[in-house]
Parts: sequence; C-alpha cells; structure tokens
Amino acid sequence: MAAPAFVERLNEQIGHEFSAHQQYIAIATYYDALTMPQMAALFYQQAQEERDHAMMMVQYLLDADHTPVIPALPAPRVDFADVIEPVAVALEQEKRVTEQIGELTRIARDANDFASDQFMQWFIKEQVEELSKMGDLLAVVTRSKADYERIEDWVAREETGGETDPTAPRIAGA
Repeated sequence: MAAPAFVERLNEQIGHEFSAHQQYIAIATYYDALTMPQMAALFYQQAQEERDHAMMMVQYLLDADHTPVIPALPAPRVDFADVIEPVAVALEQEKRVTEQIGELTRIARDANDFASDQFMQWFIKEQVEELSKMGDLLAVVTRSKADYERIEDWVAREETGGETDPTAPRIAGA
C-alpha cells in the first residue's frame, strides 16, 4: 500500500502530466501552423510521452489499490512571440516537473514507502533526458531563429525517436 501523502501528491502529478500533454499539443500545433513539420512532430511525440507518464501513474495507483483522481485542467498557452518561446516554455515546464518528481521521491522515502520510491526512479532518469533534450533544442532554435529550415534539419537529424524502454512502468490501458 502506498503512503497516503504519496498517493495524494501522485494524484496531483497526474494532473501536471496531463497539463504538460496539453501544452505540448498547443506547441505542436503552433509549429504545424508555421509549416515546421519536424518541430510539430517532435512536440506531438512529447505530448504522447506526457500522456503516457500520466497513465503510468494511474496504473501504479490502481496496482497499489488506490483510486486515481483525474483533475480538470486549465487551458494551455497557445500564443507565442516567436519560434524560441515555445521551446523556452517547454524547458521551464520540464524543470517544474523535475522538481515535482524529486518531491514525490522525497515523500516516498520519508514514509519508508519503498515501492513508491522504486516506481519514481524511472521518472528521475526520464527527467534528466528531457531537460537535456529541451536545453539542446532551445540552444538550436535560439541560434537559428531566423532560419526555420536549419531548425527543421537539426530536428530531423538529431531527434530520431526513442526506443521503447523495457524498464518503463506499465501504462494503464496499453
């Protein structure tokens, strides 16, 4: 059985993950409207990953005999000043999620909830990768802000898509 404080915060995190999903959809459609298909595809994929993260958390709660709470979400940001701003928003979002994941891990450890602590380890690794990815992307779009094709070429070359991680938690409904 997961610690009550952990369950409460994990339910909150489900909302944060679905909110990140929505924000990445908004960013993807922004790039789609600019006819930047590589950037759009990257953020559509990021959106799917965030949804999957939420559903992993849902499955964990179900497995731990708790009822997941799926919250209502505020609308995502849809207006951006330039091609840099959406990536800056994404990086800030990933920084917030990294802090949230760290706090969830701390709560599990403080409660001696070893199963929940172990569950969070995959998310810690994932956040290291996400921060690096968005940091690199921000550097590229900042450097090439006037050359959309250069940005698109970099994404096409560097973002080859990830392989399925066999250590990832199970996704509810998958």
